[in-house]
Amino acid sequence: MPNTFSQIYLQFVFAVQHRQNLIPKEHKEELHKYITGLVQNRKAKMLAINCMPDHTHLFVGFKPTVLISDFVKEIKVESNEFINNQGWVKGKFNWQEGYGVFSYSQSHIDAVVKYILNQERHHQKRTFKEEYIELLEKFQISFEDRFLFDFME
Repeated sequence: MPNTFSQIYLQFVFAVQHRQNLIPKEHKEELHKYITGLVQNRKAKMLAINCMPDHTHLFVGFKPTVLISDFVKEIKVESNEFINNQGWVKGKFNWQEGYGVFSYSQSHIDAVVKYILNQERHHQKRTFKEEYIELLEKFQISFEDRFLFDFME
């Protein structure tokens, strides 16, 4: 019986609405575990996760049977509900509309994992906006500033 074989590695980046610092450091590990469970429930493999106060990076071994847009939407909706149900923030927590998704080859796995796990150090040198624009440029994705995340300056 024929099977489908694939090797797809995707980095997802999405931000907190208005880029507010709403992901509490003291709950970061719990959120990592919850989102990892969401990823695994969708038959994907979490390779790295790092939730910064204002944005999140996921690096996932992905299955071709899942639509990328559905995957991100479900992860964002369910983690959004989780954060609100936990009462970690005053008011209502929301992920911002939109996301970035970037593909990598197997030879890049270690470097991408290290990059994601060292986000705190990276953001001592550059802002999330600078990082995100750098990713778009690195992957030669054309964009207009007005369609980027809603950055609070």
